[in-house]
Amino acid sequence: MWIGWIEFDLLLGDVHSLKGKRAVLRPILAELRRATEASVAEVGDQDLHRRAAVGVGVVASGADRVTEVLDRAERLMAARPDVTLLSARRRMRRGDDD
Repeated sequence: MWIGWIEFDLLLGDVHSLKGKRAVLRPILAELRRATEASVAEVGDQDLHRRAAVGVGVVASGADRVTEVLDRAERLMAARPDVTLLSARRRMRRGDDD
């Protein structure tokens, strides 16, 4: 079993409230879920209007599948015109790693 995750640090566009932030993030999270079939959530910077941390996590039987899903998620985030992808940090572990 392989476990992988990626965390995106995002700069949002012209957002002036937390309500506006939710309106921008909601379709992004939904698109990531549909495209990757992985777990997706806002994982940090919840109290900041123009910044967001979004995480994508996946479990699969092989490292190739995990890499494929994380690559797809990163391509989707990089291609979005409404946010600036500041960084993407990814990790992978084998289930029996100690």
